[in-house]
Amino acid sequence: MKRKEGDLTTPRGNFKIINIFFRKDRVKNFKTKLKRIPIHKGLGWCDDPLSNKYNRLVRYPFKYSTEKLYRSDNIYDIILVLNYNIKPTIKNKGSAIFIHVAKKKFSPTKGCVAIMKKELRKLSSLVTKETIVRII
Repeated sequence: MKRKEGDLTTPRGNFKIINIFFRKDRVKNFKTKLKRIPIHKGLGWCDDPLSNKYNRLVRYPFKYSTEKLYRSDNIYDIILVLNYNIKPTIKNKGSAIFIHVAKKKFSPTKGCVAIMKKELRKLSSLVTKETIVRII
């Protein structure tokens, strides 16, 4: 599926989980077979195609547009990062395809996949490096 910058459609395809981020202060006894990366106030994800860090984890301060990972709501308490547009990264193809915590009324995401926090914890405990996430 072709994506245009500003297109908020979740891409279809088969993806691997490349990182798991979590809020240590909100998610206790978090178990996963993959490497866990604690989220702190200095972390973001670059969504600016003008940056050479486009579609990558960045640290603040950062001069380009980013998605803040440390949020006041709970949607980024757990984030599974999919390998969409990673190697190679193509500018304007889209960035930050996450599986994250859904909002209470399951309102639409900006191209990500959102599920209940309880289910995301369960999923995180089951996935491995070999797990394939199929989005149809």
